[in-house]
Amino acid sequence: MEIAGNTNTEIQNFERVYINFTPSIPPLKKVKDKTTINVRYCVIEPFAYIHIYWDPKISEVIYKIEEPVLSREESKYLEQLLLAMRSLINYDSVVENDQESLLDHIDKRLKFLAVELGMTMDYESYKKIYYYLCRDFIGFNEIEPLLRDYFVEDIECNGGTTPVYLVHRVFRNLKTTLVYKDLDKLGGFVEKLAQRCGKYISYADPILDGSLPDGSRVNATYTKDISSKGPTFTIRKFTKTPWTPPQLIGFNTLSPEMLAYLWMMVQYKMNILIAGGTSSGKTTLLNAMAFFIPPEARVVSIEDTRELNLPRDNWLPSVSRGATGAKKIGEVDLFTLLKGSFRQNPDYVIVGEVRGKEAYVLFQGMASGHSSISTIHADSVDAVIRRLETPPIELSPSLLNVLDCVCIMTHAIVNNQETRRLKEIVEVINVSSEGVATTNTPFVWNPVDDQFYFKRDSKILTKIAQRHGLNFEEIDLEFKRRVKLIYQLYKNKITGFEEVQKAVNDYYKHPKEILEKFGIE
Repeated sequence: MEIAGNTNTEIQNFERVYINFTPSIPPLKKVKDKTTINVRYCVIEPFAYIHIYWDPKISEVIYKIEEPVLSREESKYLEQLLLAMRSLINYDSVVENDQESLLDHIDKRLKFLAVELGMTMDYESYKKIYYYLCRDFIGFNEIEPLLRDYFVEDIECNGGTTPVYLVHRVFRNLKTTLVYKDLDKLGGFVEKLAQRCGKYISYADPILDGSLPDGSRVNATYTKDISSKGPTFTIRKFTKTPWTPPQLIGFNTLSPEMLAYLWMMVQYKMNILIAGGTSSGKTTLLNAMAFFIPPEARVVSIEDTRELNLPRDNWLPSVSRGATGAKKIGEVDLFTLLKGSFRQNPDYVIVGEVRGKEAYVLFQGMASGHSSISTIHADSVDAVIRRLETPPIELSPSLLNVLDCVCIMTHAIVNNQETRRLKEIVEVINVSSEGVATTNTPFVWNPVDDQFYFKRDSKILTKIAQRHGLNFEEIDLEFKRRVKLIYQLYKNKITGFEEVQKAVNDYYKHPKEILEKFGIE
């Protein structure tokens, strides 16, 4: 049965379809009772929606992708057009060109091919087909709505015939309605991921580790030899707008006192390591701390894959580059980047994660007066020291004395909800030649009542006072003012990326005016 509608010559006069890949972000709140979850929001306007709801049949929260439903004839037309357009569209131009010109390009090609292939369709069918062509050529096929969802952190495909899972910022681990039933189609999609990462994947080289153009991290496998369910992929999305400090208070990730303390650490150029397990919120905290870097300071960051997004102009981001071939031609590793960064006159050096020989350069930089912030995989200060002292890092215990404090991030289950907490902030007082650390812990999180406690005995604040010729009362007063300011930002719902950065920058430049504005003495 043909689609009723316009003749192929009239199709040429259709106006270009409106499509918006970045609709406004809806406000979502955590729900204590999972059985009451029922939310729906748009991710690609006006075509793709997400419906998250409790399914009583399986007693799980489901993440349903809602896209236009195609009739049999519309599906047939779409297949013909996809096949024909692959030979007409330059793939490199799809990746490199701006989105608006690509949308216009697809519109013209669709009209041309519809006429050439003798298709007849009405405007409603035309709009649906146009959406799927844009989704597949500009985006990433079936997972494009997930990538466009602001709330999605990780996308996990464990192979064919099983649902794709994801990690949602609000509702955490969710099963989606997306299932790859065709392994060849899934393999083709993994090839597309490799192509967009600028890499190659094949039966001979079946593991992919790379970054998409937007900075999202991709790990994939290609054959049944590697994963029994067929090709797999995991995508950790790059967050263009990181969580701000007041937002982290809203999530109860940490307290205003902790943030004020970290603000003091950052301003006075203390050296900080953020430790924790995989996906425990280390980079989230690192991004939040970056708001406190003075506006005039020069920052150099070094990462394996781009995850940092610092709200500032005087920032030089560097990303390592993998090698090609057996001789490692073209490799630029973290060690090389970090060594070069100290020649770029940085006030602050940020390393996405230390796990190898680059740690030696980082700690040498700390010793020479370059304030440094980095993350490391470890769940305690003792574990941090063990990792730094043993292969492949093998730092001298005496060099660890340049480290001022360690923030321990952790996964936690609170009220049956998976969340993240800043478990403790530990000050490193001294590390002996045997590698035994003397520490002080001014801040701890108590999992019993989900509260943060401040011991009011900070050795680092005392060190700051001595180093800068201030008395402790002045430092303590400044600390209290910042606690109140951060809380007022949260209370007044000043949580936007640019709003928070402006408030912090204004406080550096005109502290009295900002304190008066928020009624702080």
